[in-house]
Order: sequence, then structure tokens, then C-alpha cells
Amino acid sequence: MTAITVRPGRLRDVAEEIEQSTGLRVQIIGGTLVMSPTPRGKHAGTIRRLRIQLDPQLPADLGSYEVSSICMPGNEEDYVTPDLIVLPVEWDEDDEWLAEPHDVVLAVEVISNSEGVKSVATKTDWYATAGVALLLALDPRNGSWTLYTHPRDGEYQGVLHGKYGEPIPLTAPLPAELQTTGLLLYAPRR
Repeated sequence: MTAITVRPGRLRDVAEEIEQSTGLRVQIIGGTLVMSPTPRGKHAGTIRRLRIQLDPQLPADLGSYEVSSICMPGNEEDYVTPDLIVLPVEWDEDDEWLAEPHDVVLAVEVISNSEGVKSVATKTDWYATAGVALLLALDPRNGSWTLYTHPRDGEYQGVLHGKYGEPIPLTAPLPAELQTTGLLLYAPRR
């Protein structure tokens, strides 16, 4: 176990040190350090299956990325790292590590088996407050998905729920829909 001393105003330094020393994925959501383990196979497999569908259908000026973070406008100490993010391909050559929320075409979060309702709601509120236009939350615990659209005043105005097996409708410049047949379910918790 590594002891970490937190200097006021340097949460990002602490987050980076935790990631380097433990391998945990660290985000700062609303001023709180949120740590999660490296995704398990089915979590990672869900993202891979989405990318296989999404990548060939994206226009040439967009790309899908993993391990890219989004900043809260006006606060580099507050950021999230979605499981998958669609950005302009200029991101390939950007020296920054935080993408601007207005550049995000789609953010995807795959809910972890251990993630609680409050944690999911907090993260969703963060995306809405930051102004991320489109957020897709996939829940392999119960085979459901939720598409959030039209952020305003810290809330998504559009919320569409569905189950695996039902297509997820998207808008241009994204493909018309993503198929959810074949997305993976977590094994029941004991």
C-alpha cells in the first residue's frame, strides 16, 4: 500500500499518482476521487463489440477512443474517463489529455458490476453539467441501456431506456442505430 499526501488544490496530481502506483482508473467527479479497478473481460468485451459496430460507420472526421478523459469546463481538477468516447480525429494529434465536452459526439459508460445507483446518478449528472451532448449508459447487470440527450441546467432533458436486443437510435453524424443483440451480461452476483 502506498501512502499519498494530498496537497490542497492538487487532486489531479493525487489521481495520477494513484493510477501509476495501483493501476486503478481514477476520475475526479465533483471534487471527489473515484477509483475503479481495470475493467473485467465482459466489461471490456462490451466496449470492443461496440467499437466493431461503430468504427466502420463513423464519418472520416470522427474516431472512437478509449482511455481519453473529458474536463469539466473551467476546472481541470474535475474530469471523467468514459469507457468509450467519439471525438473529432484531430484528437489523434492533440497534446492535451483532457477533451473539451463540446467536442464529444458520444460518451459511453459501461456500468460495473459493483457500481451503485448513487454513483451512476452522480456520473450522469456530471456529464449533463459539463454539457456532453450524448451519453450512452450500458448496464450488463440487467441487460439494459439508457441514452441521455439534450443537457440543460445540469440535467439531461431526453432520456430513452431500452433492453439488450433493442437497437439504440442515434443521430447524425453517428450511425442511425447501434445493435445491442450480442452485448454481454455479467454473471449473477452471489
